[in-house]
Amino acid sequence: MGGEAEKRRVVIRNRKARHDYEILDRFEAGVALLGAEVKSLREGTASFADPFARVEGGEVWLYNLHIMPYGAAGVDAPEPTRPRKLLLHRRQIAKLASHTAERGLTLVPLDLYFTPRGLAKVTLALAKGKRVRDRRETLKREVAKREMERAVRRAGGRD
Repeated sequence: MGGEAEKRRVVIRNRKARHDYEILDRFEAGVALLGAEVKSLREGTASFADPFARVEGGEVWLYNLHIMPYGAAGVDAPEPTRPRKLLLHRRQIAKLASHTAERGLTLVPLDLYFTPRGLAKVTLALAKGKRVRDRRETLKREVAKREMERAVRRAGGRD
């Protein structure tokens, strides 16, 4: 992902994911879309509504990704919230299946983007749900870090 990460065009981000979950591992997966869905995504008309992914029958499916119907699609416009298949290697699917079954971890999409070649991809995270207490602690740490950075900036400006 090194040099290519700057060139990718993010369509949507799941901002709640980093707040509600502790991210343990990340995977890049392709998304099986229909033509009208791709055109709609290029216009940026998509949203995550509490999204998650699930391994079912040796395949990974993405749920609660809402892609608005493309205006020029006509009568055959696909269902906006239909489950979408994620494209991963067989070994990755097996790893995700074992982690989600044994440890009780969740698959959460972090963002949906287009690669420089024009392929739609999703960053999928293997995540563990945070408890309310953990969320508060994370928030406190972030606030303290911001305050320290401000203090350093103020002190650095006086020299």
